[in-house]
Amino acid sequence: QNEAFWGSVLRVLAFGFVQVPVMLGLALIFALLLDSPLLKGKKFFRLAFFAPYAVPGVIAAIMWGFLYSPSLSPFSAVTENVPFLSSGFVLWSIANIVTWVYIGYNMLIIYSSLLAIPTEIYEAAVLDGASNLQIAWRVKIPLIIPALILTAVFSIIGTLQLLAEPQTLRSFSSAISSTFTPNLAVYTTASVPNYSLAAAFSVVLALATFALSFLFLKLTQRRAFA
Repeated sequence: QNEAFWGSVLRVLAFGFVQVPVMLGLALIFALLLDSPLLKGKKFFRLAFFAPYAVPGVIAAIMWGFLYSPSLSPFSAVTENVPFLSSGFVLWSIANIVTWVYIGYNMLIIYSSLLAIPTEIYEAAVLDGASNLQIAWRVKIPLIIPALILTAVFSIIGTLQLLAEPQTLRSFSSAISSTFTPNLAVYTTASVPNYSLAAAFSVVLALATFALSFLFLKLTQRRAFA
């Protein structure tokens, strides 16, 4: 019956509905580029794509908080006109941080799956006259669907566990409340302390995470066998 908690759940669901497909789409594109014979300097780009994941989430949030802040950002011409830390934008500003950090992690999983595909399949596609784009769309992507499903499940779980980024950005934005995300609501409630209510929030959040992950797996498996 806690409206603030359920509001935070709806907020992260809207966040995940937009952020997860964008992140996984970019991770797939980067992985396909690394696996493409057309890309030069693959070692450099592999490191460049993965490097943000080496930055701890709190540090990344602080760094982007400075970039978003009009009085601190070196891009003040942009931040003074676009209120990244306002109530209407801050959720998507957090989405940008999460995407920047985790895109390399998901790319690595997808790229590892691409490397496991036998080269004979590519050679057969080339002999049939397939272009690089056709090979990527008709051969590579269908064969790495299990990796895409795995990254999607990880991302769904991570979305409902969102904590470090909004908690850190609270020092930069007054638009982030103490119940902005479910995990932040649990943390704030336990700090009161009200352990009973925090435990109730935690149980509901765990059940919601299990239900969404299970539903997504069932839907993807049904489509795979259809």
